This record gives sequence, C-alpha cells and structure tokens, in this order.
Amino acid sequence: MDATEQAEKTTRNAPGTIGAAIVGYYASTEFRALASSTQAVYRGILERFREKHGDGPIATIKTHHVNNLIDEMADTPAAASNFRKRLIGVFDYAVGAGLRTDNPVRAAKKPKIKTDGHRTWTEHDIAAYRARWPEDTPQRVAMEILLHTGLRRSDAVRIGWANLHDDLIVVKAKKTGAELHIPVHADLRRFIQKCPRSAATFISKGNEKARSEKAFSAYISGAAAKAGLPEGSSPHGLRKAACRRLAEAGCSALEIMSITGHTDIREVERYCREAQRKLLARSAMDKSAKAFDTELTNGNPVSQNTEDNTLENNGEIREWRSRQDSNLRPSA
Repeated sequence: MDATEQAEKTTRNAPGTIGAAIVGYYASTEFRALASSTQAVYRGILERFREKHGDGPIATIKTHHVNNLIDEMADTPAAASNFRKRLIGVFDYAVGAGLRTDNPVRAAKKPKIKTDGHRTWTEHDIAAYRARWPEDTPQRVAMEILLHTGLRRSDAVRIGWANLHDDLIVVKAKKTGAELHIPVHADLRRFIQKCPRSAATFISKGNEKARSEKAFSAYISGAAAKAGLPEGSSPHGLRKAACRRLAEAGCSALEIMSITGHTDIREVERYCREAQRKLLARSAMDKSAKAFDTELTNGNPVSQNTEDNTLENNGEIREWRSRQDSNLRPSA
C-alpha cells in the first residue's frame, strides 16, 4: 500500500465514528511512543475491527456491545484478550479527546486464557544447558547474556561492545523505549570479554553479523532441545528465570524492574510473591522441626511426656464403630 492509499484509508471515516477515533489514536502520544513493531501489531488488530465497525458512532458504544464482540471470539481467547486491550487504548483516547465521558471496554468481560505463557527455566534446566554447551560455544554465550541481563530477545540480540560503559550495559529497550543501565554480573563478564570486538553484537553468527530477533528464538530453543530441556524452553523463559533468580535473592519488585525494564509492577510482584512463598514454606517447616523434635524409630511408638499422649498399645484390637453407634463412648 503506497502513501496515497494509506492516507485515503486513514481519513475515510466521518468525525465522531469509531474509525475516526482509531485514526486519532494512531496520532496520539501514547501510540506514537510505542516501538514501530508494536505499532504494526496494534494496527493489524484495530484495522480489522475498523473495517467492520468503523462507520458506527463512538458515543453510543456500551459495555454489552463489547461483550458481544468478545463472545464472537470465544474460540480464540488469546486473540479476544488482545482485542480487548487494544480497544481500551482507543476508548481511553476517545475520553481524553472529549468524544466520550467513559470507557465501556474497561468494564467488559476479560477472556480467560488457559496458559501459563512461556515456561520459566529451572535451575536444573540451566545446569543441563551448561553441561551440554561449554563456555567457548556461542550457544552458551547467548544463554548467559539472557540469564544475567533479563533482557527481552529483541534487546539481547542488539547489545555489543558499543553498549558497554565501564561496568554497565546501557541499552534502550525496543519495546518500551526505556533506557536500561544493567550492571555486568561477574559471571557474565568473562563471557563478554571473549567476544570479538569486531563483531556487530555479543550474540552473533559465525560471520560476526547480528542474529535476527525471530531466528534467535529458534536458535535458543534448538540448543535447549539438544541439551534435553523440555519443549517450550525459549529465550523469554530465560528472561523469566532471571526475574525468578532476582526475586529469590531478595530483590524488591522495583529493583527487578530496574534491571529487566518491566513497566507493569504487577507482573514483577508475582515473582516476588512466589519467592517469598518458598522462603516462608522453608521457614515454617524449620520451625515445625524445632517445635516437634521427635525421633521416630521403626516398630516403636512415639513417646512424649505430654498429657495428650495417654493411649498405650495393649495389643488389644478394638472394633471401629461410627460416632452414632458409639455415642462418643469407647466400646466395652
């Protein structure tokens, strides 16, 4: 589509229509601040909606209208969820532009997606990968960079010597535009130091050219498979492992976000809650072990000097009876 066709497409809806609101959203600060790749994804979703409903008035849309649209996508809950999120942005813009006084999409139903997303790499996964790929292999370098920076794959494939400033990796996140300053982990430094300075990036091909974002996912997943890791072991799973490790080391949500570049604290707080739950579980069991420090031996009953421990095994087998039959009294 050339520039003329694009211009005609973005101006054909009358003022006050859904289509006009979508076009206005494209020109908003919020939309223009997104990465170009993200803008393209959002446009694809919204243009399909605009094609069907662009001529309808923006002011008369109610929550039940949005629910009907979501119900039509019941077979694809992930797509329905993304559609709802994109529509929230459009209607937030409409409120700010004075086209509406409320955002009906925020009250609309949220599609339930039965998935945990990318599986988080475990410490066993990391050890198995390291055992398969020695330190002098590019597969190992790539994994260590992901694990010790927590970067998204789109940023991990772009960093190189130009991004290294003293003991910091400085990179502008492609997705959010946030500038990240990540201290170089001691274990990562020895891998970086072996990377050729002539290479475009730390994660590079044999010809020292950078790997593409999409090809990189297949590259890591393939290396993980050869190491015997479960299916679905992806670069994003290593990013999640980095978050998990930081949380288990006692980092706060804000500390983790300063490394990984997350913008939604709720997602990061989940790692903190899970790490805290593990620590509390261990603490609870330690307390239980100290409070009830009883040694069990085979064939011998537990002996404690408490009033509750008054039952003795006389070798007599009593017949079990229900509470109703026994009237809460032991059999004679």
